Amino acid sequence: MGSPPLLFLHSLGTDLRIWDGVVARLPGHACLRLDLPGHGLSDVRGGDDSVARIALAIVDVLEQLDVERAVWIGISVGGQIALRAALERPHQVAAVVALDTGARIADRDAWEARMAAVRSGGLAAIADEVVARWFAPATSAQDPAVVRGYRNLLLRTPVAGYLGTCAALRDEDLNPHLRHISQRVLVACGSHDTATPPALNQALANGLPQGLYVEIAGAGHLPCLDHAQAVAHHIDGFVRALGLG
Repeated sequence: MGSPPLLFLHSLGTDLRIWDGVVARLPGHACLRLDLPGHGLSDVRGGDDSVARIALAIVDVLEQLDVERAVWIGISVGGQIALRAALERPHQVAAVVALDTGARIADRDAWEARMAAVRSGGLAAIADEVVARWFAPATSAQDPAVVRGYRNLLLRTPVAGYLGTCAALRDEDLNPHLRHISQRVLVACGSHDTATPPALNQALANGLPQGLYVEIAGAGHLPCLDHAQAVAHHIDGFVRALGLG
């Protein structure tokens, strides 16, 4: 049996393409990427979703592909999905890399406010605020065209899919369950992340039985976009240290 593949899960309001730069820098690994429900080319299911439901839907896809185990790598909500899968289907999760996430991300009121803004004004109502957190200030200043491109990606996300995933984030709290996650987990965070700050990620790593924390200097909430080399380096080192790559 070969090494388990690396499964990449994206963030709210993006799609699998945010991992392009990271995957390109991991040529020695088998990599899989999926669009979350209501994002990219995936179907919009409608209504409120849950992190557990998304995780189990991804497990179903892996089973259809005859993938028995994978290293689950997720960013933001993708990290929560990976951790939930480690709880729900531990035999199918070899290890986890959780980037720029937390056991709980923001509070219920914050998600309700965002959802109300989107229902009222569409994704354009929150786009500038959200995308500003994806990148560190230096990237926004040096590469404004890149920032505009990812703002366009957010705007083209189906509103129903976005709202469904917001509901999943609103309702998820992994804090009571962290001690039951037995897999090794690498938690990584951009040093300039204001959406899920380093302290939140450090708390997540500290709450896990086998958590390890690293910080990605100069990165914002989505370091896979503008610090792909650093992200790939940490993933490769973690996987190889576990004998999985």
